[in-house]
Amino acid sequence: MRYADGPTTACEIPIAAAPPRVWELVSDIGLPARLSPELQRVEWLDGATAPAVGARFAGHNRHPKIGEWRTVSQLVTVAVGREFGWAVLDTTGRFGAPVTDPAQALATWRFTLEPAPRGVLLRHSVHVGPGASGLSTVIARMPDREEQLIEARLAELRTGMTATLEGVKALAEA
Repeated sequence: MRYADGPTTACEIPIAAAPPRVWELVSDIGLPARLSPELQRVEWLDGATAPAVGARFAGHNRHPKIGEWRTVSQLVTVAVGREFGWAVLDTTGRFGAPVTDPAQALATWRFTLEPAPRGVLLRHSVHVGPGASGLSTVIARMPDREEQLIEARLAELRTGMTATLEGVKALAEA
């Protein structure tokens, strides 16, 4: 597995709740910060106050090995009741030239909702790259460990995604 191939991972969970309730939760940009071990807080940017394609928000993250950092994300998909997605951008040029085009994102995240017999099957996924990121910076320093580094990071992301999905399930089914 190579960074240039756009590594992806996904987790899913069945939720016994009405689709509108699940949508309400996953389209709340602040919810993952309450549930994820890495994302600490978020806030809308540029006057945005609600989800809409093109709206941007800042995310504040913390990782025991990496430290703390801020990201800017742009909503790329807001299909009510079906899909909610955002691209993480490097607007300050932390990893090279500044990136404001979602097609060159550091990562693209999505929640996808599918009807299920007793509610919703909720999927959380991430596509890493193609833009440079902290992961690609580490790979550049240790190219012989690229596959191992990618798999380790994807495993960390799956841990956070699972925590987020389990939190959404608990809230939706309460």
